[in-house]
Amino acid sequence: MSGSEKIQEATPAGSEQKAESLRMNEASGLKFIIAGGGTGGHIFPAIAIANAIKELQPQSQFLFVGAKGKMEMEKVPQAGYAIRGLNIAGYDRSSLIKNIGLPFKLIRSFFQVRNIFKKFKPDAVIGVGGYSTFPVLKLAQQRNIPTFIHESNSFAGKSNIMLGKHATKIFVASEGMEKFFPADKIIITGNPVRKAIAASVETKDNAIKFFHLTADKPTVLVIGGSLGARSINDVVAKHLGEFQPLGIQLIWQTGKTTASFYLSKAKSLHNVWANDFINDMDKAYAAADVVVSRAGAMSVAELCVAKKPVIFVPYPFAAEDHQTVNAEYLVSRNAALMVKDDVVRNKLFDKIISLAKDKNKQKELSENIAVYAIKDADKKVAEVILEITAGTH
Repeated sequence: MSGSEKIQEATPAGSEQKAESLRMNEASGLKFIIAGGGTGGHIFPAIAIANAIKELQPQSQFLFVGAKGKMEMEKVPQAGYAIRGLNIAGYDRSSLIKNIGLPFKLIRSFFQVRNIFKKFKPDAVIGVGGYSTFPVLKLAQQRNIPTFIHESNSFAGKSNIMLGKHATKIFVASEGMEKFFPADKIIITGNPVRKAIAASVETKDNAIKFFHLTADKPTVLVIGGSLGARSINDVVAKHLGEFQPLGIQLIWQTGKTTASFYLSKAKSLHNVWANDFINDMDKAYAAADVVVSRAGAMSVAELCVAKKPVIFVPYPFAAEDHQTVNAEYLVSRNAALMVKDDVVRNKLFDKIISLAKDKNKQKELSENIAVYAIKDADKKVAEVILEITAGTH
């Protein structure tokens, strides 16, 4: 059997029966640590997995572990889960001096993780990527505790690659991941999308009112990720005054980076709703006629589920340029548009206006991108985790 033939693909066949048996399983009250974060692309899938496990086994207990100072320390408690923060950081490519303390932080984080394990006593550990994933899963593997990895990207992170060798199972979004992980550990599930988006019944009218906009104008949603996308934001800021005369309104998530500068520009404009972060993304998608976005794996997954006409501006410095690969997959299938980051200042604004005014193109892109939606990835992941963990408990 070849490596690729060993890869499992999670399918819906028999899922109802399996779900019912998991609900009836007496090994309830299992304790899970979920480690990782740094960006919404790691945090929201983690929360989606926890919610899916809890739906199948309500008595399950959870503790999240993240990095102090990162957005998971805010977003996880908002979702109703406890979190502990580690004194850990990633490698800073911009300044070698800033990396001097990294070995000490890593050692300290292992001591912190030991204390967390001693108090919480997890039955299994789930890693979603980010600084805190490595010490938590590494210690779990040393103690023979089942470990599960969710890798959302088509190009795996270094920590996940190292941890994958001894992981129990590895959940991935697409084929071809055996070049990073042992083929017999891989299960293709897709990327877990937040239930609020996957099962949204939000209407456009209500969503438009939520953002204090009007129903008679095309609405463009601009999202550069939780930390922001400077090239996209700069184009929007430069042309901010031109949207109103063209009859177009904006919902603009600036991201955290230099948010105050961008928000000050939007403050007096009635056709622009702007904030550094959008908590109600289901409403933002429902309100939008057109979306401008980076092409991270989770953004792509959400846009497929939301069936939104999108202009991707891939982040050019992503590992192996995987965001461009993500975008091109849909662009080549007439399911999205793309503007490369190196020409964004000259081409993005015109592309936004053109798509915002073209209802036929919007309809075509919406229908085509919907084909690639996966709404039950969270459930697929949860079923496997519960089945294996209960079997070793």
